[in-house]
Amino acid sequence: MTVLVLILVAAVSLLCGDLQGAAADVPSPSSPDVDQALADLSSDDAAAREAAVQVLIETGDPSLLPRLEALRSNADRRLRLALKPIGDLLKNKAKLSSPTADDRRSAATDLGMLGRPIAVAWMQQALQHEPDRWVRYTMEESINLLQLSIPDAAVQAAAARTLGKLHSQNAVPALKELSGRPNKEVALASRGAIEQIESWGSWANAIETIFRGISLSSILLIMSLGLAIVFGLMGVINMAHGELMMVGAYATFVTQESFRAHVSPDLFDYYFLLAMPAAFLVAAAFGLLLEATVIRYLYGRPLETMLATWGVSLIFIQAARVYFGDLTSVSAPGWLSGGFQMMVGVYLPYNRLFIIALSILIVLALYALLFRSALGLRVRAVMQNRNMSACLGIPTRKVDAYTFAFGSGLAGIAGWALTLIGNVDPGLGQNYIVDSFMVVVTGGVGKLAGTIVAAFGIGGLNKLLEPSFGAVYGKVLILVLVILFLQWRPSGLFAMKGRQAES
Repeated sequence: MTVLVLILVAAVSLLCGDLQGAAADVPSPSSPDVDQALADLSSDDAAAREAAVQVLIETGDPSLLPRLEALRSNADRRLRLALKPIGDLLKNKAKLSSPTADDRRSAATDLGMLGRPIAVAWMQQALQHEPDRWVRYTMEESINLLQLSIPDAAVQAAAARTLGKLHSQNAVPALKELSGRPNKEVALASRGAIEQIESWGSWANAIETIFRGISLSSILLIMSLGLAIVFGLMGVINMAHGELMMVGAYATFVTQESFRAHVSPDLFDYYFLLAMPAAFLVAAAFGLLLEATVIRYLYGRPLETMLATWGVSLIFIQAARVYFGDLTSVSAPGWLSGGFQMMVGVYLPYNRLFIIALSILIVLALYALLFRSALGLRVRAVMQNRNMSACLGIPTRKVDAYTFAFGSGLAGIAGWALTLIGNVDPGLGQNYIVDSFMVVVTGGVGKLAGTIVAAFGIGGLNKLLEPSFGAVYGKVLILVLVILFLQWRPSGLFAMKGRQAES
């Protein structure tokens, strides 16, 4: 009896296995259609090729991608052109379920631009489970962009109104085309959407201009703070201050290359944190050497100091060109890549936000150093009355040297920060030295509060005038305005007080 039961169980198992194998051998209902469509892609008949493309797109099956890639590898130009729209659509459909928000958003953008209405259903389905705000926005934008091409006036008008509410700049070309259509509902909806988008765009441009002005002002501020201390304390017109900023930028580049050559790739992003003290110390060392070998012998002779430091700046530029070449680049660390989308049309890069935060921290640290420490008390004493400070036992020569080195170090930090938004080249400092002197003179020599106000004023004005007048004429206009301002207030925004000011 037991043997009979075992025989029956084995027979049933074999029968079930045979049935499952037979079911697996049966092709799915769409397989013949897909196979025929893949074959028709090579047809000489253009209508057959287009019908095949439509069939493969309507399957919406990303698992076809390996077969499409295999066809593409041995295809002629005509077949590759036929395969491209299918591959693009199916790849982007697959990316809609990617775990990375940036991939999902780029897929939605591409699907909206490819112009295939079938993607509307794909994105509507993905939209139901999408957690990210800006991915949802992009999906809604792409859905409505595709609906603009559907030949239904009610659908087009509704899509136009939605795109107006979304403030979609990508929709403007299509809306302008629809605004000339004979259908009044579609034309009115398109015109209203264009007005909404353009009005929002004006506000977005204004916000981005203000942000760019603040980020430029932050760089100017970091560089000008060191110049303001040196100029205010010693009366030295240091034309090599921009080149000290360049030294800080190249110190950052050398730190990067050292990490790339000797440190694990997993730790590469940490080079930027180590590059900050390196940039400060290297620039401060160059400043200390410059003060000891050149400037110390020219105190009280501003014209000779200006000419000597200008000569030193030329030496620095040529030395950098010989050693590093004409152009080098610094890679931003991964944690400063990308940005934050504040609102539609307003994107704030992390690197510029970092520079703004850095300038705030430096200002706070500098105020603490100058007004909450014994060293700051000595510096302010020498700045206001050098002879009296010397009589009280303050070593004014040492204060001069250390202050010049500190101001040079601040220029190095400015160069370190500048590598986040531009390349490093030997003429880097020349782009900022004139603006920095304008900031110092406009704010008031030796007055840090004036330097802060002037930096944000000149930086913001620069970005405000640049779109209308261009970079060159904008700077010329700012220079003219500064000259006119100094005719009215020769001492700048904040005049120096104390015996030095009276002498």
